Amino acid sequence: MAKYIELTGSNIEDTIKEGVALVDFWAPWCGPCRMIAPIIEELSEEFAGKATICKVNTDEEQDIAVKYGIRSIPTLIFFKDGEPVETMVGAASKEAFAEKLNALLA
Repeated sequence: MAKYIELTGSNIEDTIKEGVALVDFWAPWCGPCRMIAPIIEELSEEFAGKATICKVNTDEEQDIAVKYGIRSIPTLIFFKDGEPVETMVGAASKEAFAEKLNALLA
């Protein structure tokens, strides 16, 4: 069973530097963040071996949130080879996230 990766200041660069990655910026008190949490888990299983699915707790990793200009959560940033290529703010459907991942993997 695949699981998303919790990113911290010490592992973010190595984790997202190659291939496609989805990074979910969230916080425990955020209702919409909790709403999409099961979707992120499902995506981590469905895209295992194809894309890296990650989460950043913005309460604990404020430096990362500042670096990527996170102003509201949930914010999901799609990376390709370490570069941010697309950003989605707010909750969305599993299909919307999967569509973006598949487009980057194509």
